[in-house]
Amino acid sequence: MVKLWVKTLQTTYNASGAAAAARQGNVVMIVDVIDMSTTSEAVLEAGAITVLGASPDNNTVPVTVNPEKIGYFAGKKALKHDTTVIVAAEPRLIQNEKDRLKEIQQVLKGIERAGAELEEVVPNIGREVVELADFANKIVVVVSPSGGTAYDAAYNYGAPEVITGTIARTNNMNGSFAARVAAERAIEKALKFKRGITVVAASSNSMEDVQACQYICQEIINNGFLKMN
Repeated sequence: MVKLWVKTLQTTYNASGAAAAARQGNVVMIVDVIDMSTTSEAVLEAGAITVLGASPDNNTVPVTVNPEKIGYFAGKKALKHDTTVIVAAEPRLIQNEKDRLKEIQQVLKGIERAGAELEEVVPNIGREVVELADFANKIVVVVSPSGGTAYDAAYNYGAPEVITGTIARTNNMNGSFAARVAAERAIEKALKFKRGITVVAASSNSMEDVQACQYICQEIINNGFLKMN
């Protein structure tokens, strides 16, 4: 008997929700409006090949994260594409580079273990990040305690694909268009893997993330993803 693929759409919260969605086998979209997923959108607009998320070194969450593994994967992708890795991390203040480096040692260890080159470490500041480095044809890792950690959890619990989405204005899109792009990205991956979609608010304490998830889900519905064929 042929198993029927039933399209599903869910919302959830935090790294624990991202991990649960991954265990269900869903495509997982991380929404961290301030700033991980907005940084991701901005660097993709600027020509980045791939954007990954990772947990800071000392971030405590109730699920398994492995930032070194994310760094290693980023490094291997960089070698495959004959390019370098850029890390965006916190704190957001540009002059606090020493503090940023303290929280990303596991990611840097993974990049080094892969044999790839770290080009630069920049602050995770959303759409303005593109003014700080050339992201064209680069692999990017965004290390942050909410969005990065949720991405890390989804990846390590085996999601078929982990992606990001935002409703924030970027350099090329206003908020409503950014949400449509996010919806289309989620649908494309769900159709590719024949899986459901879970949209994750990176922090349940962030009204921006929670409302953005609802908005993106409505766009996914408007695009006809849940319609019966």
